Amino acid sequence: MSQTRIPCLLMRGGTSKGAYFLDDDLPAPGPQRDRVLLAVMGSPDARQIDGIGGADSLTSKVAIVRPSQRDDADVDYLFAQVLVDEARVDYGQNCGNILAGVGPFALERGLVAASASNTPVRIFMENTGQIAVAQVPTVDGQVGYAGDTRIDGVPGQAAALVVTFTDVAGSSCGALLPTGNSRDQADGVEVTCIDNGMPVVLLRAEDLGVTGYEPCETLDTDGALKARLETIRLQLGPRMNLGDVSQRNVPKMCLLSAPRHGGTVNTRSFIPHRCHASIGVFGAVSVATACLIEGSVAQPLAHLATGDRQRLAVEHPSGEFTVEINLQDGVITGCGLVRTARLLFDGFVCISPGVWPGPTLAKQT
Repeated sequence: MSQTRIPCLLMRGGTSKGAYFLDDDLPAPGPQRDRVLLAVMGSPDARQIDGIGGADSLTSKVAIVRPSQRDDADVDYLFAQVLVDEARVDYGQNCGNILAGVGPFALERGLVAASASNTPVRIFMENTGQIAVAQVPTVDGQVGYAGDTRIDGVPGQAAALVVTFTDVAGSSCGALLPTGNSRDQADGVEVTCIDNGMPVVLLRAEDLGVTGYEPCETLDTDGALKARLETIRLQLGPRMNLGDVSQRNVPKMCLLSAPRHGGTVNTRSFIPHRCHASIGVFGAVSVATACLIEGSVAQPLAHLATGDRQRLAVEHPSGEFTVEINLQDGVITGCGLVRTARLLFDGFVCISPGVWPGPTLAKQT
């Protein structure tokens, strides 16, 4: 066969898009698997012209799923960020947007049986060791993708898919506030380091000489700003228990300003070197959480409500992302969010047999 054919679903999850694979359809974890994923996406190449990546970190993502052996999960999910212009695959973080497609993928591949109108899928997130539960809309035993829910950053409407978490604090750094402080300093700038599903460094935009309302394109061309952010990021990586982060995509950097459109706080998020067109799921969860923490750089900017169940709207360049946070006696006990997902393509992705000769012929046909 002239090409190695690998079963694959291409799916949109939230505001990202990625290739979803069964674990058994890929090589074992290691350098060969990484070479396969790089070839699938067409990396390293700024256009990813020889693969299915979309020349953007938001569309160069992979979900690897398998039936779980755990009593508390139905499937295990490993997220892989395939870098666009580097020959590198990063497994050091979660992706909550791609997570939104894992439940539908599990039903599409027969890993979970559909129930009446909503099918709960318990997902063990291998990257960080936490459990998420996705409530997948189902109709006549199949995933229901059509609906009237709109999320900013995605055109049109789709069925609401609710994902809840109870155990993501300190997922990568070991603690919600990995430095032990609600506020620190780096390179003369006040910051809050937080990890509620995603390690994020929060900074007031005005402290970096910008408003925080600029278009992404303006911030992406501000070389001095990006160099300053990277200097701060490299300083804080070890202090966040992440070690040397020069070759990692975490922590994310997030500029904050007061909301302008009725939300809780305004953001410009970097992932970590390019301004995000919206904001990542777990990044939004971490930002929203920081708004509720006394002494954080986020709290004075945030417009907050009261009560034990708060919906915080995190404004971003494409709109807003609403995070629901539950509290008990002032302590954060869980969070949830509403996403949508859609199956885009079901078939085989083809790579050169020189990269990997592939699984058995029986698996390919």
